[in-house]
Amino acid sequence: MDLLKLCIIKPNKSSYSETFIQTHIEGLSGDKRVLYGGDFPLYKPNGQFLIDSRWKILRYLFEKRILQRRDINIRNQALVRYLQQENIQVVLAEYGTVGATIAKACQLAKVPLVIHFHGVDAHRYALLKTFRTLYRTAFSYASAIIAVSGDMREQLIQMGADPAKVHLIPYGVNTDLFQQVRLSKQLNFLSIGRLVDKKAPLTTIAAFEKVTRQFPDAHLRMVGDGPLQKDAQELVKEMNLSKQVTFTGVLNREAILGLMHDSYCYIQHSVRAEDGDMEGTPNTILEASAVGLPIVSTRHAGIKEAVIDGLTGFLVDEHDLNGMAEKMIEIATSRDLAKKMGTAARQHMLQHYNISQQIAKLDTILKEASKNRPA
Repeated sequence: MDLLKLCIIKPNKSSYSETFIQTHIEGLSGDKRVLYGGDFPLYKPNGQFLIDSRWKILRYLFEKRILQRRDINIRNQALVRYLQQENIQVVLAEYGTVGATIAKACQLAKVPLVIHFHGVDAHRYALLKTFRTLYRTAFSYASAIIAVSGDMREQLIQMGADPAKVHLIPYGVNTDLFQQVRLSKQLNFLSIGRLVDKKAPLTTIAAFEKVTRQFPDAHLRMVGDGPLQKDAQELVKEMNLSKQVTFTGVLNREAILGLMHDSYCYIQHSVRAEDGDMEGTPNTILEASAVGLPIVSTRHAGIKEAVIDGLTGFLVDEHDLNGMAEKMIEIATSRDLAKKMGTAARQHMLQHYNISQQIAKLDTILKEASKNRPA
């Protein structure tokens, strides 16, 4: 049987925070081509421009930068030619903005389109205003639309997507790579993610400070960087936590696994940012759960499904600093509770978030979409 000819289109060549896209590239079946370069792809897998002549590139830049057009015929035709020359049977657009921008070219090429939303693309207010019309057009053409949380699915339907097209497929975790470990003997708390508004790192630090009043030997390691890093570091100094909070910067997967193996509890205070930005389903929470860490987080987006409140961890309301601290203290007080929750978290991942199961669901949708090629 011939392999499915799949084209995956993503905005960035590489991004440490987009492990879910790399998981799709590595895990999905088929003969895959990966294009990238913004909401509309500019580059082929070998790094060459998709637009095949210098004159056309200059014309494209003029229309994009000077005329500020979104529907650029030269760009559309370049993608149409590529899809047809490579005999692509289905396109997977990573992020709704990518799907919205390439939908016309896919339609011209008569190639089915599956749009995978991830978070910001379904929630940020300014983005939704900018893409409102393009989203509706893309929703109409797309064979399927993927949401990673129940909240996101409802949001996409409210935006005009056909409920029958919107499939709920949360991210998965490699439970063979992220295997259960013993909790650290020390009270090492771990938080991973970009230091941005929707991760509320300042709230995390303030909650941790309350923990240190009862457990002065507790330690918090914050992995990642971002625009709030300076503010976070200054807050640590103001609260006299410099010996108890470590900023590691961005780490690779191996280093993160090492930290998880030396942690007692995973914490993440996700919130809806002022600009509307929200999480989808954070991979870091799935990975921490898979290694058997109890979780303290918020009732936010897909976290409500990934963490079973009172069983695999604790959830508090967004911006509930005191509640966050209380739950961290409760877990710090009882190692038996922490172990019990960590074991339950691991089982929850095995049953509902195994990466092989989630990839298989997406594979099935892509194959079904490829059978419905427009005439």
